[in-house]
Amino acid sequence: MTEARKEQERDELHRAIWAIADELRGSVDGWDFKSYVLGMMFYRYISENLTAYINEGEIEAGDADFDYAKLSDEVAEQAREDLVKTKGFFILPSELFCNVRKKASNDENLNMTLETVFRNIEKSATGSDSEGNFAGLFDDIDVNSNKLGATVAKRNANLVKLIEGVANMSLNYKENSIDAFGDAYEYLMSMYASNAGKSGGEFFTPQEVSELLTRIAVAGKTEVNKVYDPACGSGSLLLKAAKILGKENVRLGFFGQEINLTTYNLCRINMFLHDIDYDKFDIAHENTLLSPQHWDDEPFEVIVSNPPYSIKWEGDDNPVLINDPRFSPAGVLAPKSKADLAFIMHSLSWLATNGTAAIVCFPGIMYRGGAEKKIRQYLIDNNFIDCIIQLPSNLFFGTSIATCIMVLKRSKADNRTLFIDASDEFVKVTNNNKLTEGNIARIVDEYVSRTDEKHFSRCVAYEEIAENDYNLSVSTYVEPEDTREVIDIVKLNAEIEEIVERQQVLRAEIDKIIAEIEVER
Repeated sequence: MTEARKEQERDELHRAIWAIADELRGSVDGWDFKSYVLGMMFYRYISENLTAYINEGEIEAGDADFDYAKLSDEVAEQAREDLVKTKGFFILPSELFCNVRKKASNDENLNMTLETVFRNIEKSATGSDSEGNFAGLFDDIDVNSNKLGATVAKRNANLVKLIEGVANMSLNYKENSIDAFGDAYEYLMSMYASNAGKSGGEFFTPQEVSELLTRIAVAGKTEVNKVYDPACGSGSLLLKAAKILGKENVRLGFFGQEINLTTYNLCRINMFLHDIDYDKFDIAHENTLLSPQHWDDEPFEVIVSNPPYSIKWEGDDNPVLINDPRFSPAGVLAPKSKADLAFIMHSLSWLATNGTAAIVCFPGIMYRGGAEKKIRQYLIDNNFIDCIIQLPSNLFFGTSIATCIMVLKRSKADNRTLFIDASDEFVKVTNNNKLTEGNIARIVDEYVSRTDEKHFSRCVAYEEIAENDYNLSVSTYVEPEDTREVIDIVKLNAEIEEIVERQQVLRAEIDKIIAEIEVER
């Protein structure tokens, strides 16, 4: 499939999403709109996924005309147990997206019909291994909310528009040349990230930053055991690892934790939309720093994360935390007002001996004093920091912060730390800067080769970092290029002399004219 065809399909998909936005404009707020569209896309996706799975099995068995969507609920019920074991969920034929759509415009109780369908899908996994992955999955798609309309009739009218819009999308998870469901998810996130993606230090991670972060974390590897994100958000970083390595090459699956309930639900939906089976991911809903949920799954070979910047946490107000095996090695806790290095210590603690962690960081943690300096000293003295990368400013929606990437390793080849100044590696796109494929390739190539390049990168010995009081700012070690114009002093002096001479001539001429005027008077 050509790149042009992929772009054509992507453009068609994006236009379809905008069409739904136009239909619902004024009725549903943008950020809520995203949840409704993604939820309905997910409902369509798992309906088609289940139907295709069953139909393929029956066709292989010799029934070429079999169609699960046309089966009676009573007959289909017999396959429930086996389907829950294999797919993780079950949907009756009458509750499939295609069949609900057929009756939607004439269903005066459409909101209740959808509410029942969503709850039945969730309940189908109860008592099975997939229960945790489906519990509460549709909670943010409130079909009875006033956000959809002030009356039941108005809500149902908008739900019909939503169903028809999603039905008309060119979404076929088997045949699309692009990852259609996944691309739609990412497009919707970026549509509304600028005005709703920032909350309490949280920022939606642009795809290009996810690409860079993940390529660094998996550099030199063709397969890994597990991928983990302690602040996984919508799951984009976990899924980028699946895309780069191939999901089959992440042998034991994808693990993440998210404190925000809505984003946690979206992350699980995102996993399904990217065709990650229920037994290949484990996303938890809790506070990672205070209640980590994957003690039995660590260590992880790949950790990628963009944790919230400078959020508050309990810190030394909680006497238990200083004895937590994740934080105690540094002998000090991250400040209560800035939990950034708590996420770093957590990630390091759960990193495998042969693993790599790549984490987006707020630049202040690289140079501030106090407890943060003591934690940096612990990390450097024990040779855990592999690389610091200065990123360009204005990469993230809703903020112009120039962030950094900290790369951690438990087993380094030497005691040097690589510093890369990638602050000029971007192109300007509308109001934001963007990393191109070339920018990403240059940074990753330098990370792998670890060569010194003037004004761009430098490997720094432990002793120099210690002498600099454990300051990890890239500008301390990589001298920026002086782009000011070189001035030729001799030439400049000659030009000044010429100007002075001309000034004297002009002054004499002016004095002469003034004298003549005085005489005439």
